[in-house]
Amino acid sequence: MSNWLPPSHPIVKDMMVPWAEQLKEASNGRIEVQILDAPLGPPPAHFDLAANGAVDLTFGVHGYTPGRFTLTEIAEMPFLADTSEALSVAFWRLYESDLAEAGEHRGTKVLGVFGHGPGLLFTKGKPVEPLSALSGAKVRVAGNITNKLAEAMGMVSIQAPSPQSYEILSGGIADGIFFPVESVPFFKLESLVDTALRVPGGLYNVSFFFVMNQAKFDSLSDEDKAAIEKVSGEAFSRMAGQAWDAADAAGMKVIADTVTFHDATEAEMAELEEKTKPMFDDLAAAYKAKGADFDAMLAKLKQEIATVAAE
Repeated sequence: MSNWLPPSHPIVKDMMVPWAEQLKEASNGRIEVQILDAPLGPPPAHFDLAANGAVDLTFGVHGYTPGRFTLTEIAEMPFLADTSEALSVAFWRLYESDLAEAGEHRGTKVLGVFGHGPGLLFTKGKPVEPLSALSGAKVRVAGNITNKLAEAMGMVSIQAPSPQSYEILSGGIADGIFFPVESVPFFKLESLVDTALRVPGGLYNVSFFFVMNQAKFDSLSDEDKAAIEKVSGEAFSRMAGQAWDAADAAGMKVIADTVTFHDATEAEMAELEEKTKPMFDDLAAAYKAKGADFDAMLAKLKQEIATVAAE
């Protein structure tokens, strides 16, 4: 497995490592996963590493390769879910029932999809209220949806993978960053941000994939395929969501006293919903171009989120 994050990151220590342990157990020790100490390429290259067979397994961010994955952007939209678990399980169910047939992950066996906790806007020395105060601010984004969100809010976007966040903020290249709570202390940004804008359901999310090379999967025995499927899919997506929610809770303890959180007012929510409407219209058009019904899929995703949240 190629891994582009530090071993202490929740995706590695709380998702990939436990999954590998579960797989070893489910396969009665026949399958052991080696998580490489160094990545075989930059973060945006990881899907192709698996699709082309350079590695057997990897994970990554759909949005790091803009234009490649369209349908998965639905899980990144504003105001969707208050927990990673609700979003991630609902996202997997929608992926399995409707999105997979589009074939956007060709060359791989998709073992899981998931999102992080509700996304916030963090800034340093830059007020987040009124929303007009953010006009012209430079913000680090990760992919198409956060790029469009920045534009909708009148900000200037700077595309960069998460490991470059410290450099961008400490160097004054950006005034702020879109991140979940967990990522602020993990990437050592607690001294670089002091204000946050928080909204119900999150300002955005980021869609992640967990994949295996399809040919490698096909080469396995039926018994080993069954072992992989037993610990993957919804089971993995739920574990990933729970791990991120725990990481968000731990992160909040670190930054609660040093970051001022502004919860959007009803008037500000109405303004944000109006500003972000073109994002929904754009994705609906992209879905239509692929023969998919965005409104129906969004309603289905929201229903699944509500179902999981009520469990």
